[in-house]
Amino acid sequence: MKKVLKIGSAFIGIIVGAGLASGQEILQYFTSFGLWGVVGAIVTIALFAYVGMMLVWLGSRAKQPSHKEVIYRVSGRYLGFLIDYILIFTLFGVGVVMIAGAGSNLNQQFGIPIIAGTTLITILIIVTGMLQVDRVVNIIGGITPFLIMFVVVVSIYSFLTMDGSYLSLDSIAREHPTNLPNWFVSAINYVSFNTAVGASMAIVTGAAEADRKTAGWGGFAGGVGLGLIILLSHLAIFAKIEDVGSLELPTLGIVNDISPILGVLMSLVLFAMIFNTAISMFYSFGARFTEPATKKFKVFFIITVITGYAASFVGFTDLVSSLYPFIGYLGLVLIIVLIIAPFKVKKWEESV
Repeated sequence: MKKVLKIGSAFIGIIVGAGLASGQEILQYFTSFGLWGVVGAIVTIALFAYVGMMLVWLGSRAKQPSHKEVIYRVSGRYLGFLIDYILIFTLFGVGVVMIAGAGSNLNQQFGIPIIAGTTLITILIIVTGMLQVDRVVNIIGGITPFLIMFVVVVSIYSFLTMDGSYLSLDSIAREHPTNLPNWFVSAINYVSFNTAVGASMAIVTGAAEADRKTAGWGGFAGGVGLGLIILLSHLAIFAKIEDVGSLELPTLGIVNDISPILGVLMSLVLFAMIFNTAISMFYSFGARFTEPATKKFKVFFIITVITGYAASFVGFTDLVSSLYPFIGYLGLVLIIVLIIAPFKVKKWEESV
């Protein structure tokens, strides 16, 4: 049970980065559709449970240091090539967004120049990237419970202090811009996007667990936990949409309304979660092209992170609103592959 929770926490930590933990993703993907966002969030719980279970289980089955071997095995040569490069693009793109999010986080809470926050997290990513993957997984899993605690506190507070009726809040929420056409497409796109985001590191995490059953249940628990965080976050932001809808980090705005001291703590936890996702993205990106822990990996990793640092100055909100839906549509291919994966793996095992 302890291993299951550890893997589940790591899976949540991989995906809960700047956009989700700050509330910016939730605002654009769910809250902008008002009350229908609740239905969309419930849909994500079921989908994330399956996706998490399959990704980590496949990693445990394959025992590979990167996603490449697993993807090609279950997708075939040509489709595998397409998915492989969708994931490669996603890893780097989301890593860039995380760096930008770190700058926005410290700027909103402490008034620190954005460039200072992005520089700080870039240095931390480079230093941590020199560690072994099991230590990276431990770091990711260890911080996740603090985020969950904050989400629960924020949600309860928002419900107890909610002003206005559900219908009036629904009308206000629907006025916020989004690049998604409706709540259903948005929910599917969100799971698809996060599957592309989490696939590589989830497979690597699964590879570190010898027991496939434990790995699968860990991924399942992580998927359900992630879906519940999304639902609670949506309800919290929906309840306070008039006050925080215009902020880059709505969740942080709610916490600051509760207490400035809690706001500081939330900002630090948020920074840690941004860091978690960033290191996951850049580490997996490096592992795709070079062997981890080698000199070649370290040089490649450093160059990649510095390139991401330069690209991050496009801006956090703009990157989330434009890049994330695009990755979500690309990631639909991976969702389809995960649906047929059990049948592919059965043939794979029979041929071994």
